[in-house]
Amino acid sequence: MASTFLTAEWRKLIMAQYVVSPAVLAPWLPGGVELDFYNGETFVSLVGFLFDRVRIKGISPPFHTRFEEVNLRFYVKRMMPDGAVRRGVVFISEIVSKPAITILARALYGEAYRTAATSKLWRESADELDISYSWKVPGVRSQRWQHMAAQADPQPQPIAPASMEEFITEHYWGYTQRNGLISRGAGVTGEYGVAHPRWQCYPVRATQVSADFGALYGKAFANLTDRAPDHVLLAEGSAVAIREGSHFKP
Repeated sequence: MASTFLTAEWRKLIMAQYVVSPAVLAPWLPGGVELDFYNGETFVSLVGFLFDRVRIKGISPPFHTRFEEVNLRFYVKRMMPDGAVRRGVVFISEIVSKPAITILARALYGEAYRTAATSKLWRESADELDISYSWKVPGVRSQRWQHMAAQADPQPQPIAPASMEEFITEHYWGYTQRNGLISRGAGVTGEYGVAHPRWQCYPVRATQVSADFGALYGKAFANLTDRAPDHVLLAEGSAVAIREGSHFKP
């Protein structure tokens, strides 16, 4: 098993799922993995959460231990020679407010990070959770704050087997296209593991998403701008460990 590169906590994850055609995702699919389906459909998820208590190789980087992240991702699986299945995610975009995190993630993992202003608003009471994340990307033509929010029952519940919540949260690998790794040849795929316990989710009562998908992620996703999500979950999250990455030739 690869050694741990980064430990942190991921907390209060809003995950908004949209059904999309497999053809939409094909340009982002790394070699050696295939799309993962749930009930015959493929999804992208817009995800906002708090990245907290960051430690890199056991060291807390100054001014980089607590920040919001917003990402757009989809779901894949890799069939191993021994018959095992590695379920993972591919990130189309990852937004954080810390430039050093962007540089590190791009260099070491080939992830599509970029730096932008972000904020969060958490209201927690005995009756309701109200969680929201906002972000503003330089150069996006709308020049406005993007926003996602969820209101939920404050009592977390176990994730049911075979549920949509299980499918979305139980992917423990990350995959990237690493065509820039000249020494390893074109078409190399990056792979890294993410370890965390099974999460609990809060029963969601209402959600809001206001994001210009076309401006943020390209015209292939523009039709999501005016669509309500097909599914939304709010997970409590947990401590996580991100393993050092490796590469394979498909």
